[in-house]
Formats: sequence, structure tokens, C-alpha cells
Amino acid sequence: MRVNRGTLLKIANDTVSQRASQDLGIISAYLCGSLLGDDYLLGGTADIDLTFIHINPVPEEREILRLTDEIHLDIAHYPQKEFLQTRELRIHPWLGPTIFGCDVLYDPQHFMDFTQASVRGQFDRSDYVLERAQGPAEHARQIWMGFYQELPSEPGPQEVVLYLRAIEKAVNAVARLNGAPLTERSMLLKFQERADLAGRPGLYPGFLGLLGAQNVETELLRSWLVGWQAAYEAIPAGSVPPRLHPDRVVYYLNAFKSLLEGEQPHTVLWPLLRTWSHAALLLAPGEAELGAWRDAFLQLGYLGTGFAERVEALDAYLDMVEETLDDWKKKYAP
Repeated sequence: MRVNRGTLLKIANDTVSQRASQDLGIISAYLCGSLLGDDYLLGGTADIDLTFIHINPVPEEREILRLTDEIHLDIAHYPQKEFLQTRELRIHPWLGPTIFGCDVLYDPQHFMDFTQASVRGQFDRSDYVLERAQGPAEHARQIWMGFYQELPSEPGPQEVVLYLRAIEKAVNAVARLNGAPLTERSMLLKFQERADLAGRPGLYPGFLGLLGAQNVETELLRSWLVGWQAAYEAIPAGSVPPRLHPDRVVYYLNAFKSLLEGEQPHTVLWPLLRTWSHAALLLAPGEAELGAWRDAFLQLGYLGTGFAERVEALDAYLDMVEETLDDWKKKYAP
């Protein structure tokens, strides 16, 4: 199948039409995600992000549907009640920006037209922008506080996942000051621009430092793909979350290879480490596939005595993020 925007948009529209005709409880549907931008392909792969809004409670929140090895549908389902408080949507860190920029594909009762218009109203008001940024930053600080109060003696996948979650919250707090939150595969590709816009260009190398980029070369990163794939494919069938669905292996793997072959190979670190750690978290202790994960994260300085240094560095980074938000507030939302 030839992969271009026209083909993917047709698939999106056809999927919405088919679902709406089969399920009368669907009140609206919209397209969101990378397909709305110019960089929807990475490593020749893409996902088509759709959201369906239902009158009644939904049986599942997210589903992944394979089209080819390179393309899949990523469909989110929400009950209508989640969209009734438009002010809350306006300040929601994820739904707010998503609704603001989405492309409505099905809306016979104009429910989404009204909701989107309401969300867009005063969306860029400084206090709303700040509120969308402060929530994630506070969450990141709470994670750090948990480590500070009780530093694990033997950190493992659970602690690493929490550490990476704190980084994601902190980075996207800054990114939200000048646009929508950054997504997994392209976060490191796009964060330098957001940090520059926020007047804190040093936050980008700081991000790389928190990930341990200074400890690894490109060839080592490339060698880790084998261990990453082994851990991904070893996740027990009954434990697989949508983000690590088997039909997303090529979606990630080809993106990793593309990033490694680019001018900034260390941009692979964020999606690689995040997905690998989530996979490791789902494996039973003692699984052979955990060995490669442990070796890699020890090299990066996450495990053993190095974890305390990672937590200390996270504290300093969160200080910079909080200062960035404070400065932004003084300038735009006094």
C-alpha cells in the first residue's frame, strides 16, 4: 500500500463512517495526532489517531487495529459526559490541546462543533496556558518527592518508569507554554524548539543529560534494539497494554532506526527507553529478557548507586522548569 496523507485520511474517514453506521451510540468522531501535521511519517510508519465519543459508557478506552506492518489505527473511546464541562476541557493538559486542534469527521448533532468552539474560546488566555503547564510540573515534583522521602535501595523497572514519567511531565510542562504537548516518538526532535521559545534553551541538553545520553554512543544504542524487541515480544499476552500492542512493533522499530540514522541519533533515547522500561515492568522477575534491559540501564546510570545521582539531577531540572513557569507567569500572567 502506498503510504501518503491522502490514503491515510481516506482510511480515517472510511473507518469513522463504518463505525458510525454500526453503532448508533456514537455521537461524534474526530481525527487528531501526527496526521494533522507535516511530519506524520517516521521511518516510513504512522498511526491514525481517531477518537469516538459515545452517548453511553464505553467497553474499552483504546484499541489498536493493524492495517499493515507500518500503519495502524489507534482509536480512543470516551463517554459523552467527559466532554460536557468545557472549561475543564480548556485547561486539561491533554484533551484541551487535542480538541483545540482536532479535525471533526463525524458530528451529525453538532456536539463536537459546539464543544470545540467552546474550548477554543479564550484557549490562549495566559492563566489557562499556565494552568495546563503547572499541573504536569506539580505531578513531576510529587514523583521526585516520593524518591526523596524513600530512595529505593535496588531500583528496577518500576522506579525507572516513575523517573521517566517525571521527566515527561516536566518536559511537556514547558512544551505546553507554546503549543500542544509533545508525543513519544518525536519528543526529543521537537523539544529544542519549545525550550528556545520558552527562553530556556538549556533545558534541551538537560533533558538529554537526565536520559544519560553522555554515557552512550550511537553503535551501542543501535545494539540495544535487539534487547528492546526481545523484551517487547516477551510481554505476556494477557498483560499487553495498547501502547505496547504487538502490531506496534514495526511502528517503533522503524522509527528507532530512522532516528539513529539521522543527524541527531540520541533523539532515539526517549521513545526507546520509555517503551523498553514499560515492557520490562510487565515481565516477571528473572525473565531472561530483563538482562539486556538491566545492562543498558546500568550503562546509562539508572541502576545501582547511580539512581541517587539521577534523582538529584531530576531535582535540579525540576527547579529549572519551575523557574521557567514562574518567569512566564510574571511576564504573561501577572
